[in-house]
Amino acid sequence: MQARFDHNLPRRAECVPLPLRTAVGIASAGRPATLQQTIRYLATIQAHPVRTIVCVPDIDDAGSLSNSLGVELIVGPRGLTCQRNAIIRAAARGTDIIVFLDDDFVPAPDFVARMAAVFARQQDVVIATGEVLADGILGSGLSMAEALSIIESAGERPELVTDVYNAYGCNMVVRLAPVLERTLTFDEELPLYGWLEDVDFSRTIARHGRSVKVAGALGVHLGVKSGRQPGLRLGYSQVANPAYLMRKGTMASSRAIAQISRNMLANLRGVLLADRTVDRLGRLRGNIVAVKDLLAGNSSPSRILEFSGSSTKPMPPTPANRS
Repeated sequence: MQARFDHNLPRRAECVPLPLRTAVGIASAGRPATLQQTIRYLATIQAHPVRTIVCVPDIDDAGSLSNSLGVELIVGPRGLTCQRNAIIRAAARGTDIIVFLDDDFVPAPDFVARMAAVFARQQDVVIATGEVLADGILGSGLSMAEALSIIESAGERPELVTDVYNAYGCNMVVRLAPVLERTLTFDEELPLYGWLEDVDFSRTIARHGRSVKVAGALGVHLGVKSGRQPGLRLGYSQVANPAYLMRKGTMASSRAIAQISRNMLANLRGVLLADRTVDRLGRLRGNIVAVKDLLAGNSSPSRILEFSGSSTKPMPPTPANRS
């Protein structure tokens, strides 16, 4: 794999200033090898003065990054929304845009530069997402070698900026000024994996500007399976989180209902067809628990904290849970 980095990718070019002060922010947990692979790749292609801020819930989640030059490593509360908020606080001074990447998202060499140029030219853009050439989350996952091959084969594509309902969380670029001026945050009521936090944040910040997709800013989402929520938790979130966002007003009711329906049908189909790429049975059980909670009027995204991380059975509620 190291040979791919050394020989098949563009050498780091002479440092060229970006039009905006830019930080790359990565929230990671439970997969230090994936994180380190991505950071090594970013360092290889980086031709611009860009801060790289990594937030992990435990120092062990960073592996050897604690000794890596060029990475600002911070420890924050566990959960994607909490960790991304910690990155915002760390980047607050001296940064114009934050490029939020999943630890398994592989951007094309010019991804950051293209995004920075769009934000510099179009001042009304407050959040943007790139063009995902392949998404391993939809299947068994992709390797770094496969991602690099896909990006290389795609070549350079023309840039096209179009309005979009929400950014995709695996690659989400945010203008920091409205975030700081309006004290906007990722909703920490969406715990752990933060299912649909990208929709919630996109619709919140879109009240202050445009949400766009930048075709031509390319990347590949590996969809690494380790470190993700167990089936029961994710299944519960697939129903409870859209319902929560609908009540909150950051997801249209038609979209929320369609999202819930798609998730439940996909899980039911997966169970019937014995799909073993993901825990379809656990997800379906989570869907059913969430529907029951919705009907009883006590559905909440934070309910997943009551579920065991290693079992498909709910944990007994603690006194705090009961309240």
